[in-house]
Amino acid sequence: MAVSRGCLCCVKYLMFVFNLIFWLGGCGLFGVGVWLSFTQSQFSSLPLSFPSLSAANLLLVAGGVTMVTGFLGCLGALKEQRCLLMTFFVILLLLFLTEVTLILILSIYHKELDEKAKDDLIKGMKDYNKNTDLKNSWDNMQKIFKCCGVSNHTDWHNSTGTGQLPSSCCRPGTDPCHRWEEPCYEKAKNFLLSNITSVLVFGVCLGIVQILALAFSMLMYCQILRAEKYMD
Repeated sequence: MAVSRGCLCCVKYLMFVFNLIFWLGGCGLFGVGVWLSFTQSQFSSLPLSFPSLSAANLLLVAGGVTMVTGFLGCLGALKEQRCLLMTFFVILLLLFLTEVTLILILSIYHKELDEKAKDDLIKGMKDYNKNTDLKNSWDNMQKIFKCCGVSNHTDWHNSTGTGQLPSSCCRPGTDPCHRWEEPCYEKAKNFLLSNITSVLVFGVCLGIVQILALAFSMLMYCQILRAEKYMD
């Protein structure tokens, strides 16, 4: 019985440590999501399918769920309650499977998702002169990224039906307009990719911690069940 109790204590504190790391990882993801949201606030009226905006929202949701799950795991380890441990295991397993599914979808259908995002942006261009918030978002994006249009400047001609480009497409101090040549979608996507690499590495490490937390939670559950049967 003493050996079994010693194993339970060892697993308990190991699980607590891993869940504490897991919780801190969730805080990190949530923090990056908040940072991305603030950096995108100047063009927040663009469609949510826009890569940087969708990434910010995804990180906020993933970080929030990870924080709650990590807290539940820490609580389950300290209280040694089978109900909490099983709830933690099920939620964490669903979270892990969801993450794997999302990664597979993004890997397989990234071209289709890009086209969907571009179509949404081009459709939104039609309301450029009608929606002030959308107009400000487009102007801010084109000024910040020094770009014009979704794929090229002709997107404006096709969407608005006019021969004029927005002033934000023009380089400062040029008259007549000397437009930016690079497309906004690629510039924004490259900005996201340049900042997301470290997040992906962090995500892989967090995934390993998740697998270990799943293993330790089930091991602790079995140890508690064995101890309860021994007491009976």
